[in-house]
Amino acid sequence: MAKPVVAIVGRPNVGKSTLFNKLIGSRLSIVDDTPGVTRDRIYGDCEWLNHNFLLVDTGGIEPYSTDVILSQMRTQAEIAIETADVIILVTDLKCGVVASDIEVASMLQKSNKPIVLCVNKCDSIGAPDPEFYEFYNLGLGDPIAVSSVHGHGTGDLLDEVIKYFPEESKDEAEDEEVINVAVIGKPNVGKSSLINRISGTNRAIVSNIAGTTRDTTDTYIENKFGKFNFIDTAGLRRKSRVNDSIEKYSIIRARMAVERANVCVIMIDATEGFTEQDSKVAGIAIEQGKACIIAVNKWDAVEKDGNTMKEFREKLSVDFSFMSYAPFIFISAKTGIRIDKLYEMIVHVHSQNSMRISTGKLNEVLGIATARVQPPTDKGKRLKIYYMTQASTRPPTFVFFVNNSELFHFSYQRYLENQIREIFGLDGTPVRFIVRERNEGKK
Repeated sequence: MAKPVVAIVGRPNVGKSTLFNKLIGSRLSIVDDTPGVTRDRIYGDCEWLNHNFLLVDTGGIEPYSTDVILSQMRTQAEIAIETADVIILVTDLKCGVVASDIEVASMLQKSNKPIVLCVNKCDSIGAPDPEFYEFYNLGLGDPIAVSSVHGHGTGDLLDEVIKYFPEESKDEAEDEEVINVAVIGKPNVGKSSLINRISGTNRAIVSNIAGTTRDTTDTYIENKFGKFNFIDTAGLRRKSRVNDSIEKYSIIRARMAVERANVCVIMIDATEGFTEQDSKVAGIAIEQGKACIIAVNKWDAVEKDGNTMKEFREKLSVDFSFMSYAPFIFISAKTGIRIDKLYEMIVHVHSQNSMRISTGKLNEVLGIATARVQPPTDKGKRLKIYYMTQASTRPPTFVFFVNNSELFHFSYQRYLENQIREIFGLDGTPVRFIVRERNEGKK
C-alpha cells in the first residue's frame, strides 16, 4: 500500500520549512533520501506511532516565481489538494489571520480533504495568547498551537494528522498472485505507449511533449504469463528542468508508485542512449529494494547491423554497472517487439526478488567461498564469519555473524555477493547484507 501523503501549506515566513525540518529531524525517524534524487529535500519518509507517511514541504517549491504571495499560495494549495491525503495549513500567531490565510482556507475546505490547522510561533509555555483564538474564524476546527523552533505541540499536531489516514485495506495485501509493475523513466521515453500497447487501449494520454502524464494510472492485465498491475508514472525530469511545482509533485508520485511496485521497468530511449537522469531514476528503485528490468525502448527506430545490439548491451553494462544484476531487454512499445518476453522477465525477476534460501545451503556456499578466498586480515587479526542466514525477502536480505564488523570490507562483501548470485541466481534484484558482531568466548 502506498504511504499516505501529508502536505505542509502556508504563506512565506510562517515557518513551514522549520516545521518540516523539526518533524523529520527530531520527532520522527526518516529514511535518508537517495543521493542526488531529492537534493532540494522537498519530502521525507516519516514514522509516527507506527504510521509511515510521506511528509511534503511546499515551501521553496517555486523559487523562480515572480507572482504575488496569494498566487503562490493558491498554487501550493491546488497541488496539495491534488496530491495529499492530509493537509497541514501553517499560520503565524504573531501576524494573526491575514487575507491570504482566509482565501486558502476557503479553497482547502472545498476540496473535502482533511485539514489540520497549525498555528506556529506559539513559543511561550502555558495558556495561548488571546490572538490564538482568532484562528477559529478560519472555520477549520480546533487550531493546534505549535512552536516549530522548540518542538512544542508537534506531537499533538501529528496525533491529529494520523487520525485521518486511510485504513489499511486488507484488499491491498490482496491477491499475492498479482505482480505490481511500476513503469518508470524520464519523460518521453514511451512509458504511456508501453501501457497502451499491453492494455490494447489508449489507457494513458500519449504525446511527444515531455511531461504530458502527470499522474499515475493503474492498468490490470491478466494473460498466459500471469496477473499484472501496471503503474504508469510521470517521468522524472532533470532537477534543473523541474521548475514548476506540479512536476515536482509528479516526482513524488513516481516515487510512491515505486513503493507500491514489486517490479520496476526502467525505460530508456534507444535513440538517446544512457543519460544521468536514467541513473537517478534507477536510484529510486535501488533505494526501495525493488526487482528491476532495464527496457531499451524505441529499438525499431535504431539503425542496425549485425553487432548493434551486442555493442549497445556492452555499453549499457558499463553505464549501469551500479546495478549489474538488472537484465536488459530491447523493445518497441510502438510495434510490440518483445513485449511477450518482457512479461516473462517480470515474472522471473519477481520470483528472484522473493526468493528464500535455506540457512544450510547458504552456509555451504559460504564455506566454499571463504576456503577459495580467505577473509581479510588487519594487524594480524583475521575476519571470522561464523555463519549467515536470510532475514527477509523483497529484497533478499542476509545477516552475517562475524567476530569484527570493521574487518568485513566492502570488497569482500562484494565477492561473497557474487558467489551467492553465481549459485542461486538472484537475477534482477538487489541484495542487502546486515553484519552482526559476536564476541568470541561468549556462549
